[in-house]
Amino acid sequence: MTTKTATAGDAPGLPDPETPEGKRLLRKAIGASAIGNATEWYDYGVYAATATYLTQAFFPGDLGTIGTMLGFAVSFALRPLGGMVWGPIGDRIGRKAVLAMTIMLISIATALIGVLPTHAVAGVWAPILLIVLRVVQGFSTGGEYGGAATFMAEYAPDKKRGKYGSFLEFGTLAGFVLGTAFVLVLELNLTDDQMQTWGWRIPFFFALPLGLVGLYLRNQMEDTPVFREMEQKGEIEGTAWTRFVDLLRDYRRPIIIMFGMVIALNVANYTLLAYLPTYLKNTIGLEGNDSTVTMLIGQLVMMALIPFVGRLSDRTGRKPMWWVSLIGLFVFALPMFWLMGQGFVWAIIGFVVLGVLYIPQLATISATFPAMFPTQVRYAGFAISYNVATAAFGGTAPLVNDAVVENNDGWDLFPAGYMMIACAIGMVALLFLRETAGCSIRGTEIPGEETDAEKALTNA
Repeated sequence: MTTKTATAGDAPGLPDPETPEGKRLLRKAIGASAIGNATEWYDYGVYAATATYLTQAFFPGDLGTIGTMLGFAVSFALRPLGGMVWGPIGDRIGRKAVLAMTIMLISIATALIGVLPTHAVAGVWAPILLIVLRVVQGFSTGGEYGGAATFMAEYAPDKKRGKYGSFLEFGTLAGFVLGTAFVLVLELNLTDDQMQTWGWRIPFFFALPLGLVGLYLRNQMEDTPVFREMEQKGEIEGTAWTRFVDLLRDYRRPIIIMFGMVIALNVANYTLLAYLPTYLKNTIGLEGNDSTVTMLIGQLVMMALIPFVGRLSDRTGRKPMWWVSLIGLFVFALPMFWLMGQGFVWAIIGFVVLGVLYIPQLATISATFPAMFPTQVRYAGFAISYNVATAAFGGTAPLVNDAVVENNDGWDLFPAGYMMIACAIGMVALLFLRETAGCSIRGTEIPGEETDAEKALTNA
């Protein structure tokens, strides 16, 4: 295998993107990382697109849509625990072994939803079993995303981390689009009665072959060059518990900074990608497949932009991209949500505008967040910070939005206001974020230089 000699900032053994062998290895790393994200978000895409069918199948009583949104939100309840378990293990035994386990748990739990009995058959056990599978999926995802992002970041050359890391988020949207498109194809070819009785089950089964492909790709890779370098130097010591204790004792500041940024990131994410199909149908009143078509068009536009924005962040830095996104969403959230209420075409325009403004955050996650922690606690730091914030604010966003909109007349624009508050929190956290574009992420020190805000806080 051809690798380049270590230069400033690059770990020994990093694949050289200028050689055929290096390009091949980077493509394998991208595929191995992104397939898990695609599988995770395929589940979310199917769940969101089949929400009305799931409501009738599992929550036919007074709970209704709130029950379905609760089923979505509860999968996030175990994500912090998953991060606390999988993250330190990944920092101790390596990224690859943990990622092989998480992708199979996610795909199996998703596929089993397709065989669950409905409320009419099993009574209260039907929603209970659904919730159990969502919890398993959430626990597994707690280790999946942080590990996949860490894996990709530690394989990518330092000066191209934004470019290569963006493909992980391309996988996010690809999975969501695949799930949404699958449901749309079924809706166009089956009757409403067929979709309600058995058609909604079919997309969930497809998660299993996705997981098997991901497992194969991950088993073909070595662990990351950055992690292997630490192992060779004998700097991976102690137990997984040691990694967890070190993280909480020595790295509270990056944990808090990431927490604030993830609030902004995932309130926008789950409002736009998970809640919006329900919002467009139930609140805006789009008919037939119009809401699904709206989502697909917007998501395809977002997918097309992700690689370009990731590459741009390598030149401009991560922080400018986040400032553009946070300020843009803060300014345009209210007018675009109002615009979506004016009809089908306006809904497409409103969603596309908000999706495009969201992309500078989404495209740079895998380049920004892993670089906030040193190697020995990177997996745990990312997984715990990200998943605690996501569980508290991201995964609950559809539930909160639906509860407020459904129970308060005249609050149709509440999702926009919720996004604005989250963006304001993100902007405060962003002041303390270190710029790490082009920086090395190897070694046992936090990458990047202290910001003025950090220095002021330290001296206060």
